[in-house]
Amino acid sequence: MAQKILIVDDQAGIRMLLTEVLSHEGYETFEAGNGQDALRIQSEHHIDIVLLDMKIPGMDGIEILKQMKKHDPAICVVMMTAYSEQGIVNEALQHGARDIFSKPFDIEDVRKMVRTHITM
Repeated sequence: MAQKILIVDDQAGIRMLLTEVLSHEGYETFEAGNGQDALRIQSEHHIDIVLLDMKIPGMDGIEILKQMKKHDPAICVVMMTAYSEQGIVNEALQHGARDIFSKPFDIEDVRKMVRTHITM
């Protein structure tokens, strides 16, 4: 059974790129463009890893992270950010984010990061 990855980003191009790459790696992928859709997908499927953008209109990444951890404290959430504000990074880590990577990203780094966290 393929492991499931949820990609949460308000930019459709980022979601499509990550979906294409990770699907080719053999993962089952789901996409959400906002927090409500992300939480609905999480409640309907056993998600192994969430790739979650920090800056999403409406419910931001930190709030989505908090809600996801309430639903499943063991879920692996990796935050994506185009901003390197240390305060936001620290807050994400304090609320249970497992890792953080910067946008723009190298797709090979994302592949390696997913492989690392999927085996933890």
